[in-house]
Amino acid sequence: MDLSPLGVPVGPMARVHGGFANRMYRLDTDQGSFAVKELNLLDRREVYRAEDVFRFEKAAFAAGVPMPEPMAVSRDTLVHRWVEGERVPEEPVPAAYAFEIGEILARLHALDVAWSHTSTEEPVSRDWPELAARATDTGQPWAGELASQVDTFLAIARFVDTCERPGPVVLTHRDIQPWNLLAREGRPVVLDWELSGMLDLSAELGSTALSLAKGPGFDDIRPAVFRSVLDGYVAGGGKLPPWGPSWFVFLIGGWLGFTRWNIVRCLGGVQGSTGPELALSHESVRNGVRGLPELFGRLAELEDLLLR
Repeated sequence: MDLSPLGVPVGPMARVHGGFANRMYRLDTDQGSFAVKELNLLDRREVYRAEDVFRFEKAAFAAGVPMPEPMAVSRDTLVHRWVEGERVPEEPVPAAYAFEIGEILARLHALDVAWSHTSTEEPVSRDWPELAARATDTGQPWAGELASQVDTFLAIARFVDTCERPGPVVLTHRDIQPWNLLAREGRPVVLDWELSGMLDLSAELGSTALSLAKGPGFDDIRPAVFRSVLDGYVAGGGKLPPWGPSWFVFLIGGWLGFTRWNIVRCLGGVQGSTGPELALSHESVRNGVRGLPELFGRLAELEDLLLR
């Protein structure tokens, strides 16, 4: 991408570490500071629709959603104006912060933005026995744990494939997690819109609310924070869908696909020119192999807890 329209650089473009799939740089020019994101297109789990996402971002920014201003887009690069703020730790957020996230979602879902692609969810893979065998044959450090959980991963795949989604389907961010948020004077700023697309409303609300209501595991879940997201959504003009397991199916399915993607990267054993370092992929596999069975096993408990 030609970055000259952003102004004359006042120093070299600097790598900003901390992301996962993509690579981020900060560019300071005589016209301000910009976040330049190099997109990983080599081994993405789904097609990235750069122009559609950029159009959605522009509409959200114009509607007052707190986010970095989208500046430019190409097939493999995104540019936003740089925003200062505090990183949001992976722990339950304050209730007021959660409430405002709910309001933001309601504002997003009310936007009238053309989106020609009805679904971007990847197919559910059932090749867990084969992956476990390859992991064992190649001596992966997590091979034993994966092999012991093959039946559980097959059950999770069946759940994701057969869980009924009540609708409606909305155009939304699809990835509001603590690592995609900043806090500026205690209020949210929404980052990383690359996964935007159509999604069942219950899945978006459940994934967002649970991620903001818990820590890294599932031992510290704050039902009041979960409900604050929903209260904010209603206050912002949204209508809640029927309660049920569909509220968590996108979170579980996304984590399942993410774990499998990292397993395949580790089995390949070659560091790509884009995307995460292999050590980070190994860490993600271990987290998924241990965390997904726990989440799936506690699904009924979570539904009961969060309904109180």
